[in-house]
Amino acid sequence: MPNYLLYITFAMVATLFVLSLFMLISWRWLIKQIVKKVGKIILTDSYQENIMELMPGLRHMGVQNMLENSLRAESGVVLNRPLAGSAKKWPHLDPITFIPTQTTPFPIDGEEEVDVQVTIGPKAKKPLNIKIPLMISGMAYGIALSEEVRLSLAEAAKKVGTAINSGEGGILPEELDTAGKYILQFSKTEWAKEEDVIKRADMIEIKLGQGSLLGMGRKIPPKELTGRAREVMGLKENEDAVIFEHFVENQTLNDIKNLVNELRDLTDGVPIGVKIGTGGKIEEDIDYLIDIGVDFIAIDGGQAAMHEAPPILCDDFGIPTLHGIVRAVNHLKKRKVKGQISLIVSGGLLVPGHFLKVLALGADAVYVGSAMLFAVAHTQSLNALPFEPPTQAIWNQGKFKDQFKREEGTKAAEKFLTSSTEEIKIALRAMGKRSLKELTKKDLVAYDELTAKMVGIPFSFESFPDNPKES
Repeated sequence: MPNYLLYITFAMVATLFVLSLFMLISWRWLIKQIVKKVGKIILTDSYQENIMELMPGLRHMGVQNMLENSLRAESGVVLNRPLAGSAKKWPHLDPITFIPTQTTPFPIDGEEEVDVQVTIGPKAKKPLNIKIPLMISGMAYGIALSEEVRLSLAEAAKKVGTAINSGEGGILPEELDTAGKYILQFSKTEWAKEEDVIKRADMIEIKLGQGSLLGMGRKIPPKELTGRAREVMGLKENEDAVIFEHFVENQTLNDIKNLVNELRDLTDGVPIGVKIGTGGKIEEDIDYLIDIGVDFIAIDGGQAAMHEAPPILCDDFGIPTLHGIVRAVNHLKKRKVKGQISLIVSGGLLVPGHFLKVLALGADAVYVGSAMLFAVAHTQSLNALPFEPPTQAIWNQGKFKDQFKREEGTKAAEKFLTSSTEEIKIALRAMGKRSLKELTKKDLVAYDELTAKMVGIPFSFESFPDNPKES
């Protein structure tokens, strides 16, 4: 090496050493000088020029509202909020708690098995029997999830003995082969309508609406739907994927009734039901569905999330999941069909406590969506962080979807469902229950008086009506 290069290298190393030594000795002094300088600017600049004007501005506007309004100003088109769900604080299940048994009856021994099996559509010719009350919600292949993620979820569902919903995307042949119990979501699309696919389904869910999008459809341009999914969905090279608002032109309730009967005949009697978002006229919606002759009703509360949806539909339509289930159960009882028509609930249900509370309130099973996504991604979400959101590891259009390992996803999803089920069993034992069928609304109490009154359960501050009076 020439001498001058040695001198330059030595000088650089020496300079770095001196700088490092200076930082090591004087880092406290440097930080103090920076804080003093910045502090003086903040504390002396006029409010109109002060960077901290952002504080009252953001408190008034909110970070999310500011961001979304800025994106509206930039694009001039309808926003689609990713992993869409409402930003509002909805009334939810947290003020509700379970009533333990400690004197009589006594808790169930921890070694004793607890029955958590569920039957959906008991009046159907071929009811759906699953080993746990948790099912994987409809999260579409292509439109939302990648192929590897869908196959991971399908395999996990089979391993724990539950069912997976197809969502409104394309149907992967491998997924049908992998899944144990398969729920075909019959959506307002031109794909996923093949007779052989319909006949392989263990249950069919006609999607009239869902949480964040309600009954609305949308167009997905080719650039936002690429890869094998287009082939599976039968789309041409430059063709939009269209989800319609109706199944047929000039649609009527009679058309839906005919569809239910047609699907029931085609499948030789698997449960046929309908999915709806919770709305202000839920009793009227249920009356129509009873008359149509469904085997189950799936309701998606206002907190429900999906791949993307306009903020106005997320935040300004629908009612909370808690309100929806209470009203739905009450109305099914009023119509004397509770126990004949199964009720599946979803929307903002994220942890085992949420799952068990809606089961206590009268749901027959729970769809798990967002929580399932974070579970299947698990440590693989780190592939996208810190420069991209974790969902980039699981979306079909995600930048890191090719790094997703199916086996790891399957194990994580299976363990999440197994762990959640075991927690549910522990809770049932703590209430003295040997079976999920023994759980009722009478096992609940609320520490919020309004919630207690609305749900129809005791308020924890008051003595229970059937308790002996204090002497």
